[in-house]
Amino acid sequence: MSTLPATTVSRMNYKPLNLGRWLVWTLFALVLAIAPLVFSKGASLSILCQMGTVMIFGLSYNMLLGQGGMLSFGHAVYSGLGAYFAIHAMNLAADGSLPVPVSLLPLVGGLAGMLFGILFGYVTTRKAGTTFAMITLGMVELVFACSLMFPGFFGGEGGISGNRVMGAEPFGISYGPQIQVYYLIAFWLFVATVGMYAFTQTPLGRIINAVRDNPERAEFIGYDPRWVRYLTLVLSAFFAGISGGLSAINFEIVTAENVSVARSGAILLFTYIGGIGFFFGPMIGAVAGVFLTVLLSEFTRAWLLYLGLFFILIVMYAPGGIASILMLNLRVARSGRFPRVRKPMLAVCASALVALAGVAVAVEMLYHLTLDAFNGTVMDLFGMRVDTAAPGGWLAAAALFAVGGWMFLRTRKVFRRAWGEVQEEIEELAKRGSA
Repeated sequence: MSTLPATTVSRMNYKPLNLGRWLVWTLFALVLAIAPLVFSKGASLSILCQMGTVMIFGLSYNMLLGQGGMLSFGHAVYSGLGAYFAIHAMNLAADGSLPVPVSLLPLVGGLAGMLFGILFGYVTTRKAGTTFAMITLGMVELVFACSLMFPGFFGGEGGISGNRVMGAEPFGISYGPQIQVYYLIAFWLFVATVGMYAFTQTPLGRIINAVRDNPERAEFIGYDPRWVRYLTLVLSAFFAGISGGLSAINFEIVTAENVSVARSGAILLFTYIGGIGFFFGPMIGAVAGVFLTVLLSEFTRAWLLYLGLFFILIVMYAPGGIASILMLNLRVARSGRFPRVRKPMLAVCASALVALAGVAVAVEMLYHLTLDAFNGTVMDLFGMRVDTAAPGGWLAAAALFAVGGWMFLRTRKVFRRAWGEVQEEIEELAKRGSA
């Protein structure tokens, strides 16, 4: 037993610096800083800007779904209305009526999103579960209808446009070049990410997890589940409004699509694909979602079909999202057992790609045959000329699918056996360590 005075002992006790956390945030900032230097050709900057805004949007949505268990079909309302207020503030600033610099327009969107979160959230959070989801669905349809009924504010079907290049140019920053817009989005992305992560460490961020898992027990220890959900929604709406403000700056136009149920459904898909059980899951989902909706749509008209198929596969085989796949493989790699599953994993992935290639060939030929038949039956497919009216292409697609499917069924058994053995060993080691 120590004989030192209590004051001396208290001074000697200190909390060590969390170097791992500082390293992660530093790497995140470095990635944001050098990303446009690596991806600098073509439309890369525009795609990076879209990814940044969707990341903030997805993280704000996951405050409801992942952390609070609140399935919302109307989260685009807060982002879209924040975008509308930001674009109006941009136009007022251009006229000299409102002294707000472009750099602070996302904050205008965030405050607008918070305001509507206070108004709408008071109604929607009175119920939970399926009832909450249905109320949010009705709310987004209501706001979308209002966007067409009140053209004075919403601009009707054409929307509201603006010009981000206005006023003084401090340090030569006019936000005309896309690279300057990117770094503005990157700055707000970093700030918003830090803020939303800090929320998870607060008492409110902890108790919303308890409300998600067991609202009765949370109420038993003195917390009102409704008010916990309400406050969380208000904060989530604030960050969603920031993403809307950044979107208004990036595109310089806001339309009724920004407050549509389609946009709410899209962010739901992206967040779930990334992984709602992990804080960084929505960020991965934003990258995958923008890739599937923006990049893939440039190459094929069937991009929506591929997005739906990808979402179904994630739900069936990886309900924890892409983040769960990464974390499980990281767990295996840290245990030193990854070489045992590497070959079976590569084999099952290769066979799955062969089968999916067959599906893609058949889908592209079918789309061309039904939608582009007036241009002839011959099409360019993966660098080859294919006649969709001839049986050769269809037989090749069927052969790829049959061979890939057969290989997948065989390699899947080997992979599942190796993966199961490794997971059992890791669990056994964890039990021994805890004992």
